[in-house]
Amino acid sequence: MKAAVLYENFQPLVVENLELEGPKDHEVLIKLTASGVCHSDLHYIKGDREHPMPVVLGHEGAGVVEETGSGVSYVQTGDHVVLSFVPTCGQCNYCVRGRQNLCDARYQLRGKMLDGTTRLRSGSQEIHHFNGLSTFGEYAVVPEDSLVKIREDAPLDRVALIGCGVPTGVGAVINTAKVKPGSSVVVLGAGGVGLNVVQGAVLAGAESIIAVDIYGNKLENALQFGATHMVDASGEDVIERVRDITRGDMADYAFEVIGSTAAINQALATTKRGGTTVVVGVTPAGAELTIDPDFLHLDRVLMGCTYGSCYPRADMPMLIDMYMARRLKLDELISATLKLEDINSAFEALDQGEVARTIIRY
Repeated sequence: MKAAVLYENFQPLVVENLELEGPKDHEVLIKLTASGVCHSDLHYIKGDREHPMPVVLGHEGAGVVEETGSGVSYVQTGDHVVLSFVPTCGQCNYCVRGRQNLCDARYQLRGKMLDGTTRLRSGSQEIHHFNGLSTFGEYAVVPEDSLVKIREDAPLDRVALIGCGVPTGVGAVINTAKVKPGSSVVVLGAGGVGLNVVQGAVLAGAESIIAVDIYGNKLENALQFGATHMVDASGEDVIERVRDITRGDMADYAFEVIGSTAAINQALATTKRGGTTVVVGVTPAGAELTIDPDFLHLDRVLMGCTYGSCYPRADMPMLIDMYMARRLKLDELISATLKLEDINSAFEALDQGEVARTIIRY
């Protein structure tokens, strides 16, 4: 199959033919239809995060079941699926307590499959998997626990985004922060995930939704997704603008969706007494956060969020139903649709803040 391989940090991905071994026990072969290009992948290209290399990146995808390994009972050939970068085993301490987004299996992958081996090769060279998925290829062998079966009338090239950016953003609002109707919300970062935080706030019934970014095009997108105000951080004082918009109260909830310690502090500074700050963005490995404890003494809550605190097999079909009922925007998230050969251009556009989400179609 054709796939995009990252051999070194700071180097373009190499699109080439790889050998893909068939599925083993409790694994499934997926013919991928589409993959989203997410900023989390860019972290590994730029060296902000470490991963065994060479690796086929990509973790936001959808497709059709082509073949099942022995012991697979959840899906069968022909089923339509969205891939989850967190396998949910259903048996670990986190899963049985309803915290499937923290499943132990997620931390067993480390560039391999759950059995500690790989299915990808280039000649005699072993190629690593990314989160057990590697969606930047025409096919993927994935753990059965990483699949979410979906309705067949949903367009796969749209609902691929349900694999990461949408549940992460919407879930941060609904599941993690539990935003209350009538609240004021600040969203620092209006990229692909930030836009989903915005529409999550709309779904939660927030009264004011303040989008903050340095790119004017992203702020305009945020208005389309339901933001009531926008703040251009390239030329405006964010804290003062939020104070003006909220008439001195500051925000009930602030979401940091950039991946910056400075932005986390800025989010804290826009949060009112008794309010909640949620860190959604992925910071570079080893980054250290220094905060003024006085922010916390005034009953503010600082909390982290991974994967929107979601339960993939429950939340993803629900989000797809909402999209099909025109209550959730997916089409508007897609800035460009490209071929796999153009994937490096997709990452350049993402790095320059030119797009919300690019879709790679196979």
